[in-house]
Amino acid sequence: MKLNIGGVTLPTNLLLAPVAGYYDLANRLVVRSVRGVACEGGHLGDERFDSGDGTYGAVGLTCTELLCPQAILNESHKTQWLAATSPEDRPVAMQLYGAEPAILAEAARWAEAQGAAIIDINMGCPVDKVTKKNGGSKLLCDPDFAVMIAKTVVDTVNVPVTCKIRLGWDEDQIIADSLPSRLCDVGAQAITVHGRTTAMKFRPSVRLDGIAMTVEGVKKHHPNVPVIGNGDIKTPEDAKTMIDATGCDGVMVARGAFGQPWLFRDIAYHLKTGKTAEPLPRHERARLVLDHFEHLLKNRGERIAVNTIRFRTSKYSAHVQPWPGLRRNVQPMKTAQEFREYWQAGIERIKEEDAAPLASYQYP
Repeated sequence: MKLNIGGVTLPTNLLLAPVAGYYDLANRLVVRSVRGVACEGGHLGDERFDSGDGTYGAVGLTCTELLCPQAILNESHKTQWLAATSPEDRPVAMQLYGAEPAILAEAARWAEAQGAAIIDINMGCPVDKVTKKNGGSKLLCDPDFAVMIAKTVVDTVNVPVTCKIRLGWDEDQIIADSLPSRLCDVGAQAITVHGRTTAMKFRPSVRLDGIAMTVEGVKKHHPNVPVIGNGDIKTPEDAKTMIDATGCDGVMVARGAFGQPWLFRDIAYHLKTGKTAEPLPRHERARLVLDHFEHLLKNRGERIAVNTIRFRTSKYSAHVQPWPGLRRNVQPMKTAQEFREYWQAGIERIKEEDAAPLASYQYP
């Protein structure tokens, strides 16, 4: 199912969340590289994105990590890297946070110039270092100010502006039924809602009734503005449950895709057919890890690439087992050649072990 956000047409209604420390350019390129599964009765995505063999890119939109506007304007090296994108990373959103409208607007103008198809304003981050600066979900405590920030950014750029929110600061300050529609009043072209309050952080389970409340509040006055559900999407069934229970137009996947970039492929197939996709062969999953490393090497250099992939291997490990000693063997590695040779040998071994196709795949 395609999704339109302010004139930007996404090939699917599946979005990759901005997660600090994970979804950098290298990881996003890996997610984008996983092709969807063809099904009877036609394509699952927009034919413009078709590969020619009946498959397509399964993720509809990716997003940079959370960006500090002041750091952007100060040309911070770290922030410039966090905002890095490429022609293959399209369409991409850039997410900004902060509580100074003029600075946010200037940073949004910069992001547009760097190729952002969409500017997202973060009004949902519960992390102390963000909220203590009155950014992120702290904005939910002052809806009038949040609306003013959104309007300032909307009036500054020529690309769609979206907002990512939570249900409210706590149970006494629920804004899901009121603020989202007001944000749309001043030009927000989509609302992404994480189904928890700030006080809940990431537990207990996401509240689907809260997401449904947001959908109802937005659609009452802005029926063409999409609402994206977010939180606890770890399997294809989770995505379908959220859409069915809330009426949201799409889902944004965050931690659920850690170590399994093919999750979008499987969700897309399940939403289209109601069935479970044939599992991605284990050697192909392992190949994606090597691809991830090569992207890191190209974009960050050997030292950072090796250190990063050692850390990320812990997320991939469960999905390429059995692989005896994997994490233990990777940790001491210092050079790109070491990792590349070790991983390539592992892929060849897996190909031999898995000559017969897998019957099923269990999401850890």
